[in-house]
Amino acid sequence: MFDKLHEECGVVGVYGHPEAANLVYLGLYALQHRGQESSGIVSSHKGKLHLEIGMGLVADVFNTERLKRLKGGLAIGHNRYSTAGDSELANAQPCLTNYSGGSLALAHNGNLVNALPIRDELVKKGALFQSTNDSEVIIHLMAQSGETGLVNQAAAALQEVQGAYSLLLMTENELLAARDPNGFRPLCLGRVDDGYVIASESCVLDLIEGEYVREIEPGELVLINEKGVHSYFPFKKAPTRQCVFEHIYFARPDSFLFNEHVYSVRKAMGRAMAQESPADVDLIVPVPDSGVISAMGYSEASGIPFEMGLIRNHYVGRTFIEPQSQIRHFGVKVKLNAVRDVIEGKRLAIIDDSIVRGTTSRKIVKMLRDSGAKEVHIRISSPPILHPCFYGIDTPNRGELLASTHSLEEARQFLMADSLHYLSIEKMLGVFGDDKEKFCSACFDGTYPVPIDTQAPRIEQIPLFTGD
Repeated sequence: MFDKLHEECGVVGVYGHPEAANLVYLGLYALQHRGQESSGIVSSHKGKLHLEIGMGLVADVFNTERLKRLKGGLAIGHNRYSTAGDSELANAQPCLTNYSGGSLALAHNGNLVNALPIRDELVKKGALFQSTNDSEVIIHLMAQSGETGLVNQAAAALQEVQGAYSLLLMTENELLAARDPNGFRPLCLGRVDDGYVIASESCVLDLIEGEYVREIEPGELVLINEKGVHSYFPFKKAPTRQCVFEHIYFARPDSFLFNEHVYSVRKAMGRAMAQESPADVDLIVPVPDSGVISAMGYSEASGIPFEMGLIRNHYVGRTFIEPQSQIRHFGVKVKLNAVRDVIEGKRLAIIDDSIVRGTTSRKIVKMLRDSGAKEVHIRISSPPILHPCFYGIDTPNRGELLASTHSLEEARQFLMADSLHYLSIEKMLGVFGDDKEKFCSACFDGTYPVPIDTQAPRIEQIPLFTGD
C-alpha cells in the first residue's frame, strides 16, 4: 500500500518469569510494526517445548485458549515479515526442532547472505529442510557442529554464516541471544521482576513494565540460565555497522536503540533538512505517520507553522483489496486524505522520511493539488535510496528505485512537485556525532560491509513492489 521499504522481523524472549509467554505475547504487540505476516511463541514447561504459531497479526494468531497452552517460565516469540523465503506457515517462526542435543527453538531477525550455498552443502550431506527461510540453516549447522552445549553449538554454527542476525535460541531450560559481529539489527537486554527479557526494541520493556539494562553488543552471545547471565564474544571483531534505516523509519519512535533515542534522531534529521534545503512555503505538512517527527524538527528549525494537512486512516490493513471494476486506484486515498481547509491556497512543504519507487508520493502530490494546494515542495529527511539491502530489509531491485533510475530533476517531474530535495548522507550521519562511522548506509551509497555476490542466485524476496 505505502511506497516504503518494509520491516524485517521482531523477536522477544523472557526467562525466569511465571508469565513468560504472556509477556512475550505483549512484547509481540509492541513489535507488530516489525512484521505483520506471521506470529509465533514457543514456551518451555516440564521439560518440553510447546509451539503456537499462525499467519497474520498477533491479534489474529493468539486467543485465550492458545495462550493457556503456553505455560512455563521461559518463552520466545517472533513476528515475521519475510525477506527470504515464501510467505507461508512453514516459514513462520519460531522454528522448533528436535535433534540429538534435545529440543531447540530459534527466532531470527535479519538475513544471511550465504544461506543458499550453505543450504546446498547441507542437503548434499543429507539434511532435510522443513522451510525455505534462511534461518533454518543455523539449526542444521548447530546439529552437525559436533560441539556440546548451547553456546558452543551456536558459536560454531554462526561462525559459518555471513550477514545480519539478531536471534534467540531456546532449549528446555536455557535462553541464548546472539547479535552478528557488525551489529546490523538491534537487540537489547532487560529485567522484569526477577526475570530477564531480550527484545528487538526497548518499547517492549515499556509495555511490560520492565527495566532496560543494556544493548546486546555486536558479536556478543548472552546465555541466560539458572546460574544467571553470561556473556561471550566468540567471533573475530568486525567494524560496527548498525542499520541507519532503523532510526529513519523501522523502529518505533519511542524506542531507544543503538544508544540513541529514535524520536530525538528523527527530529534532528528534520532540523538538518531545514538547514540544508530550506523551502519558501506557508506550511510544513508531514506524510503520516512516518514523516511526522522529522516534520516537527523541520518546522522548529525553519519557523514555518506545522499542520496536519494529511490525515491517515489507521484501520486499513496490509491486506486491503482494491476493487477491480470502475472504482480502482483508490489505494492511497483509502489510507490518506487531504484536509482542504488547511491546505487550500497554501504553499506546502511535504515532509517524509524516504522515497522508494515514488508512486505513492506522486499520488499524494496530486491529491494535495486537487484539494487546492498552491505549491507542493517535497523534502525527504534521508538520502536517495540507490541500492537494495541484503541485510534483512525487503527492498525492490535497483531498477525499481526512483532515485536510481531518475536524476533529481527527472524525479521531481515524475512526482509533479514544485521542488524536491533529500537530506545528504553527510548531514544524516552527522546527527550521530562521533558515532557516525558505526552505521551501515549501503542502501544510499552502495558500500556493503559484508561482501555481496549480486550475481549469485538467492532466495527471492516477496515481490511487494510490482505494479502501482
